[in-house]
Amino acid sequence: MIFYFSATGNCKYVAERIAHATNDTCCSIVESERSEQNTSYNHEKNHIIGIISPTYGLGIPSLVIDFLKSLELDFSDNTYFYFVATYGTTPGHSGYYANKYLKQNTKVEFNAYYSVKMPDTWTPMFDLSDKEKVDEINRNVEPQLDDIISHIQKRSYGDFMKNKIPHFTAFIYKPYYDHMRKTGKFIVEDTCIGCGLCAKRCPINAIEMKDNKPTWVKDKCVMCLGCLHRCPEFAIQYGNKTKKHGQYTNPNVKI
Repeated sequence: MIFYFSATGNCKYVAERIAHATNDTCCSIVESERSEQNTSYNHEKNHIIGIISPTYGLGIPSLVIDFLKSLELDFSDNTYFYFVATYGTTPGHSGYYANKYLKQNTKVEFNAYYSVKMPDTWTPMFDLSDKEKVDEINRNVEPQLDDIISHIQKRSYGDFMKNKIPHFTAFIYKPYYDHMRKTGKFIVEDTCIGCGLCAKRCPINAIEMKDNKPTWVKDKCVMCLGCLHRCPEFAIQYGNKTKKHGQYTNPNVKI
């Protein structure tokens, strides 16, 4: 079983690509929670469990942390656990924190860690307006996934993440991510058509429609920027740079 969180499709594509090659199945963390499924899973038959997460603020999203804290697994002693982080610049300490919360809850650790460099959707900082550059990044994803799939099929053990930062900087993650999560910088432009897509798809229901416009009702969110990137009119912005940096969804999956 592969569990993934994806706001713009990157992690969904990675999950589906790995699942297809390894004859596995995918489970969206958001959809699982929204359908009120129990977070208890029996994996005695397939013996492989993967967690796929984007890198946020040098660590992992709050939603993934909550999932790992509540996950109940019925597994055998030879179950293979692996973690894959998607990232734009660095996977930071995502593997460390994923393992911390998995171990805290289930008393097991990941056997292997992988990373995939993909378009960075944190557009308050990164520019995705050049389609050719974005397409090139996505083309380079394929050999990375081929390598990861080969390791998973062989049940390789070890840390295969690339472009990590030194472990002593791990303390940066929580204050940095907490600062990023503040919703006060969201802006709704006049081009908003009141479709409500942002509110319907917000993974933690941080958005409500008021007077036919989205309003952030929580001080902090996951900060996946799914609302910004999937808005059909590009009417949602975060700060003063996202407008010129463009929108992005992974071209290989429906999100």
